Amino acid sequence: MTEASDVCISTAKLDALYRRYHRRERVHPDPLVFLYRYPDIWDREIVGLIASSLAYGRVAQIFKSLSVVLEKLGPSPRDCLDRSRRESLNAMFGGFTHRFATGSHFVNLLLAIRQVFERYGSLQACFLAGLNPDADTVLPALSHFVTELTSDASLDMGHLIPLPERGSACKRLNLFLRWMVRKDVIDPGGWDNVPASKLIFPLDVHIHRMGISLGLTRRKQADMRTALEITAVFRKILPEDPLRYDFTLCRMGMEGEPLYLSQTE
Repeated sequence: MTEASDVCISTAKLDALYRRYHRRERVHPDPLVFLYRYPDIWDREIVGLIASSLAYGRVAQIFKSLSVVLEKLGPSPRDCLDRSRRESLNAMFGGFTHRFATGSHFVNLLLAIRQVFERYGSLQACFLAGLNPDADTVLPALSHFVTELTSDASLDMGHLIPLPERGSACKRLNLFLRWMVRKDVIDPGGWDNVPASKLIFPLDVHIHRMGISLGLTRRKQADMRTALEITAVFRKILPEDPLRYDFTLCRMGMEGEPLYLSQTE
């Protein structure tokens, strides 16, 4: 394991890159752009979970799938789910596909979201019910959240919702949490009762590659343990907001820009 204290990253270089990349005009075509349309927190959290669940595969396909789905759900996804039943959702999304996800998988995700609303009143309330104030990260709350979403065994969601207890890095769920918890020019926020200090890095291929090249982790597996190791380094740099640089580093990785972040470079 790499100790956070053994890693020397130049915060001045990080901040310079942050000023360059952390800009609203750089978001498109990230699925995050869809959240900006929804001022109501209930609508935004539903759209955020849907958008993050479908955030795999080619960017163009993600954008297309989300455009289709959100058009069908209308201006208020919360109202749509509240008045819809399985039959009407099947009629809307029966022919939907997104890589491994079928229309049935997606309808089951919507039904699972509705069940959480019926039990807790909101997705945020469900998440908060599992939040441990003594835990370093949101992992206990994330496990509770997924347990509640998947509690109805008849709702097969395929790969749309990963399972933390299996060691998954839960990249898409941690991305969802970043969107909902942080609040700045990029992340719209809304979950004000979840501390940004407890967030976990959404471990995609770019962050994993960066973590290895900078010595933040030696692990080759892109799993939750690796995500926690990388998060620990950034929590030492910025304890209150360890994911501040996530969008910047992802954009750098996507654009193929070399990473020169150590204090000796």
